[in-house]
Amino acid sequence: MSGLRERFRAVQGAPCWVSLMAADLDRAHTFYGELFGWTFRSTRYGHGRYTIACTEDGVPTVGIGASAPTVGVTLPVTWTTYFAADSADEVAWRVQERGGTVAVGPLEFGNGRVAWAADPDGAVFGIWEGDLTSAWWGERRPGAPVWLELRTRDAFDAALFYGHVFGWDAQARERCDVRFEHDRVVLHIDGKAVAGLRGGALEAAPDPNVRPRWHAYFRVEDVDRVAEHTVALGGSVVSPPVDTPYGRVAALRDAEGGIFSVAAVQRGSTGERDDA
Repeated sequence: MSGLRERFRAVQGAPCWVSLMAADLDRAHTFYGELFGWTFRSTRYGHGRYTIACTEDGVPTVGIGASAPTVGVTLPVTWTTYFAADSADEVAWRVQERGGTVAVGPLEFGNGRVAWAADPDGAVFGIWEGDLTSAWWGERRPGAPVWLELRTRDAFDAALFYGHVFGWDAQARERCDVRFEHDRVVLHIDGKAVAGLRGGALEAAPDPNVRPRWHAYFRVEDVDRVAEHTVALGGSVVSPPVDTPYGRVAALRDAEGGIFSVAAVQRGSTGERDDA
């Protein structure tokens, strides 16, 4: 990374990071490095191998770690969404109070504290208490996360859960706003649309793309070209490129099976609107 940026705290409940747990870290580096032009640097975080991926201009954008080997169990390769918390302990308590589960933590991790949890429908997410070096929702760089979307059973039930857990309503007059638009509940932080909650996923659906889960979208200039490149790198297309109110998007699968999405949004369009 070309220089560290000034550290800051994100508003509670704001998406603040996404991280991939890969089966083969070197293979993940090759795939995403070729696809998005990311470069990687090792960090001291955690007990296993963990790297920070940076955009072509050196801005930290995501984390990629190697899954710890588990005897007799194949761990899924998956992207996890993290939300900022003023107190990881308090947020973890609220998760359980509202019928969710806390799988790990809160525990010390690098310069902060982290926990991994699931909402009542089973969608997994992370809780992060600590400083950050990049507010990715404000970045419009190719390869940076540009949107998060929860596909779940009932978007309104999910909004009530996350709203209580992270205090979205309590901050509505200051930096946080939740609206219903384009058939989904949309979270705005500091005037920028950063995440959507969309209903209709089936809890028992065999395809993980439609089970309740958070989906990470990465900004690209040409969705169709990136979809083709994904296949050339050993990945696959889950949902082919299509135009939406938030720009042209596609759901893809990396070479190890991890699902992610890409979006091409234009400044001033409905998808970015200078606030997405």
